[in-house]
Amino acid sequence: MVVRHQAEALAAAGHSVEILTRRSSPEIARKVQLNPRVSLRFLDAGPAAPAPKGDHEDFIDAFRQRMSALGPYDVIHSHHWFSGMAALPLARELGTPHVQSFHSIAAEESTSLSAGERPESAGRLAGEAWLARESDAVVAISAAEAETVIHRLGGPRDRVVIVPPGVDGALFRPSQHTARPGRGYVLVAARLQPLKGLDLAIEALAAVPAAIRPELVIAGDASGDFNGYVDELRALAARLGIADTVRFIGPQPRIKLATLFREARLVLIPSHSETYGLVALEAAASGVPVVAAASGGLREAVVHGSTGVVIESRNPTEWANAISQLLSEPALAHSLSVAARERAETLDWPRSAQKLLAVYRALVLPGTTGWQHELAIA
Repeated sequence: MVVRHQAEALAAAGHSVEILTRRSSPEIARKVQLNPRVSLRFLDAGPAAPAPKGDHEDFIDAFRQRMSALGPYDVIHSHHWFSGMAALPLARELGTPHVQSFHSIAAEESTSLSAGERPESAGRLAGEAWLARESDAVVAISAAEAETVIHRLGGPRDRVVIVPPGVDGALFRPSQHTARPGRGYVLVAARLQPLKGLDLAIEALAAVPAAIRPELVIAGDASGDFNGYVDELRALAARLGIADTVRFIGPQPRIKLATLFREARLVLIPSHSETYGLVALEAAASGVPVVAAASGGLREAVVHGSTGVVIESRNPTEWANAISQLLSEPALAHSLSVAARERAETLDWPRSAQKLLAVYRALVLPGTTGWQHELAIA
């Protein structure tokens, strides 16, 4: 969603944007016009069928070949490592500036699987490091991600730029209800995979006193790379005696998701790792307190004690205590809600796009003094 929102904001500022992605179905048109200045192109690279992310490395050369027939472009901005591996050699050949964003960075082989990450192929590990070192700029979504790019991948500090995301404050807005009826529900919105720590959310809910325990609603698509994970979560809820209190509702359209946010009592983000935490920002715009793990960019997305609660521990009892306190103290929950919305109103997609434009401008326009200066005054 970051890609589309930023593209639409860039278009609103007068720029033309093409979004390139792999064609994953024969029924998909090769080009869709999202608005007069934003087009979405589906390129034939690999089978016209969904494929696990682990297989995308096999499609890099074909994707590059299809890209070479398009353009010309002033800037090529790659999102995720396989797009960068396709685009950077082509950008060098064409003399076009190349900007890289990662959104997620592979774990090294020594990384503990209990941290929710899984080791990736040597191709990805080496490829991400090469992209970090060789791209003209690397755009990170948070300071946490920027430090990972610099220290894990060796990206030059003077080429790593932080461009925070935005949020649609009209779509994600507070509820008009002064209080939620009954016990209500707490919400987790995430892709269903171990990295998102959904087991912790279930264990924490089970430790909340039954007298105040709300329903746990889990919205999100199951990840094809982790077959059986949802069954494991259901089994965990059953073992803990709360199977009837945990509801999996699958992926939701944005409008329905926005309604789910603003009607929730709380939003839980128990992820092992997040580069920023767009869910936290959407919850903030919806005026809903967040209880989040102290991982990665979540420390930046949630201001502890002001817009939500950030928990250092992964002990379900500590999470249950924080959840119980917010459920039992409406005045505290309300103060966090108000502060969360106020902060979200300072973060929107036009501001995010202007910061991104400053990066592009420094690479394209002769005589520009550098993106750090421009970002500072944006």
